[in-house]
Amino acid sequence: MTNAMKTETTKLLFALIILLPCVVSQAPAQETKIKWFGHAAFSITTPNGKVLLIDPWLNNPSNPEAKDGRDPLNTITKLDYILLTHGHRDHVGEAVAIARKTGAALICNPELAANLVKLSDFPAKQAETDAIMGVGGEIQIADGEVTVAMTPAIHSSSVFNPKAGPNEPERAYGGNPAGFVIIIKNGPTIYHSGDTAYFRDMETIGENYSVDVALLNIGGHFGMEPGMAAKAAQAVRARLAIPQHFGTFPGITQSADGFAAELKTLKINFYEMKPGETITYRGKQLVKS
Repeated sequence: MTNAMKTETTKLLFALIILLPCVVSQAPAQETKIKWFGHAAFSITTPNGKVLLIDPWLNNPSNPEAKDGRDPLNTITKLDYILLTHGHRDHVGEAVAIARKTGAALICNPELAANLVKLSDFPAKQAETDAIMGVGGEIQIADGEVTVAMTPAIHSSSVFNPKAGPNEPERAYGGNPAGFVIIIKNGPTIYHSGDTAYFRDMETIGENYSVDVALLNIGGHFGMEPGMAAKAAQAVRARLAIPQHFGTFPGITQSADGFAAELKTLKINFYEMKPGETITYRGKQLVKS
C-alpha cells in the first residue's frame, strides 16, 4: 500500500469515527406495543417480537373482535406467555384454548396453575415451567428481554370447576391474587393491577419500580372504585394511567370520566384506550395513541 493510499484510508477511518455517533443517535428506538381487548385483557409485544397476553377473557362483550359471531381467538396467531392475575372466569377467560393453540407458557401462582391443569385441562407442560411464581418474586423471560415481578393484590381467587359433581363446590382454590410489573428491555415498565383493592403498600411498588404506564381496574363493586384507583396511580408513581375492568357488564363502573377527573386533580397523565386499540411505546416514550 502506497503512502497516498495509507493517507486516504486514515482519512476515511477518521471520517467514519466522527460520523458513527450520528448514525447511532439516528437509529430508531425499538417499539413496544400494548393492545387492549376490553375488560382486563391486554397483549404486550416486545421490541424483539415476544408476545405476552394478560388475563385473556377475549370473549368479553367489549371486545370488537368477539362481536357478530366472530371468534376472537382467530386474531391470536403468535403468543409466548399467558399471565393470569387470579382465577376468576373474567380473567382466566379462554386461557386453556389459547394455550393449546399457541403453546404459550403460563405465568401465575402454583395453586392456580395446578388447578387449571387438573380441572380445566390446561396443557400440563406449559403450566409446569420456571415461569410459575409467587407474590414478591421476579423472573426473567423472553431470553432476558422481559422481567416479570408478581405484586400483591387484595382480592379473592378461585377456579371454576366444570367437572364438579352435584355434591362438590363449583369453585376450587386459585391461590393468592396478584398484579404484575412487566419490565421491557428498551421499552416501558408496565403495571397491571389485576382486581386489587387499594392498599397503602402500593407505595412500595412505586418505590421499587419506575412505572411508565399503569393499567388500573376502576370498576368498583369487585375492586377499586375510580377515586381509589386514582390514589393507586399516585401510589405507584405512574407516569401514565390507563383504566381497565369497567363498562363490561352491569354492576361495575360504566365510564372512566370520574377516574380521569380524579387523575387531573392529582396531576397524573390519563389516557383511555378503546377496546381493540393498540398504543405504541418507542423506548419509554408513548408515540401513538
